[in-house]
Amino acid sequence: MNILILGAGQVGGNLAEQLASEANNITVVDTDHERLRELGERLDIRTVAGHASFPSVLRQASAEDADLLVAVTNSDEINMIACQVAHTLFRTPTKIARVRATQYLLRHELFSPEALPIDVCISPEQVVTHHIKRLVENPGTLQVMDFADGKAQLVCVRARDGGMLVGHQLRELRNHLPNADVRVAAIFRRDHPLKLVGGTVIEVGDEVFFIAARHQIRAMMNELQRPEDGYRKVVIAGGGHVGERLAEAIESRCQVKIIELDAARCRHLSDHLDSSVVLHGSASDRDLLLEENIDQADLFIAVTNDDDANIMSSLLAKRIGVRKVMAIINNPAYVDLMQGGAIDIAISPQLATLSVLLAHVRKGDVVSVHSLRRGAAEAIEAIAHGDEKSSKVVGRKIRDIRLPPGAAIGAIIRDDEVIMAEKDTQISSGDHVILFVVDKKHIPDVERLFQVGLSFF
Repeated sequence: MNILILGAGQVGGNLAEQLASEANNITVVDTDHERLRELGERLDIRTVAGHASFPSVLRQASAEDADLLVAVTNSDEINMIACQVAHTLFRTPTKIARVRATQYLLRHELFSPEALPIDVCISPEQVVTHHIKRLVENPGTLQVMDFADGKAQLVCVRARDGGMLVGHQLRELRNHLPNADVRVAAIFRRDHPLKLVGGTVIEVGDEVFFIAARHQIRAMMNELQRPEDGYRKVVIAGGGHVGERLAEAIESRCQVKIIELDAARCRHLSDHLDSSVVLHGSASDRDLLLEENIDQADLFIAVTNDDDANIMSSLLAKRIGVRKVMAIINNPAYVDLMQGGAIDIAISPQLATLSVLLAHVRKGDVVSVHSLRRGAAEAIEAIAHGDEKSSKVVGRKIRDIRLPPGAAIGAIIRDDEVIMAEKDTQISSGDHVILFVVDKKHIPDVERLFQVGLSFF
């Protein structure tokens, strides 16, 4: 596939890195010569220096041959105009744009073939807000991913002392939860995936990924760690778009306080939020935190645009006594450094946005993609089509499907039923199949499994 990426920032660079290893022809456009040189030396890609929406630059980047254009520069306007130019002059088939400003996103009539011909608009703020909301709804989780409109979820949990299955073999799960349909999809121990067999023993510190219907998540989590109380008192550091949207999403079930440094923004938040308490000041001000009894909070979430401010305020909140802290961290090196230490959960907006982008890049009928383990692994929801003659999966039992190394089918969603994958489970046309792929280099092999042969047509 010929893919044109406009913008070589964290999202554009990560996307290029993900796709360059999968037999795609990647071209990246940016005005930053140094950033392009660094990407070109590290990846097998083509780079073009220039303004991403200029027709001459898009022509130089071979926009007329591109199957997909992904506009992820730091400017909404450049992203939107680049899609318009690519459509008008080069007839690029599929165009994806990152659009941050709510004023654009609220006007759905803007994005149509007759107006701005953008096939998919991605809002990083919406993606990150949804990601954090899921973590708030499921205390104790490291990541929660929806499939088939939330009918099933893939959950990542760190095994801890007190979990009933910790120190026991996987085969004992059926005895512990005889009436629950749950499947362990992967276990990472000291950053390396384990080969799962019935005799695999779960150890303290393991990152366990499991699939279950939403109503069975809590029971499975109790097998891996002591039950954790829900979050009642939540403090949000940063009243920008993410902070405001997050407060709106959780203030009906939690007592929310927002700390914001900008006075005008505080007035806006006070006018637009229903029950959240808005505090004017710095989230790194220890006296303010103590005065507002932040030590009694169940959860502190730092969501400003400044990594240093998020990290420092989170460390301070943890030292003061907040039960759990989360922080948005844009620098990938900081994410690995801070995750699981004094900061319980480090949230990468780039990886969250990347997951949404990948769903539209993957071949076959892929509905959703979730990037896991900082991009090292993926969870994929693909729809099976065709029949036994045209498809490599339809009409076949899971034991007869030639999955690539490290890939596993975790569950099948058929209509409204969530079916845990067993060796004798047979896949039917229309099934939503959830796969876990430990090594992303095998993604193309998984994609080919769900591509329909010509006989289907």
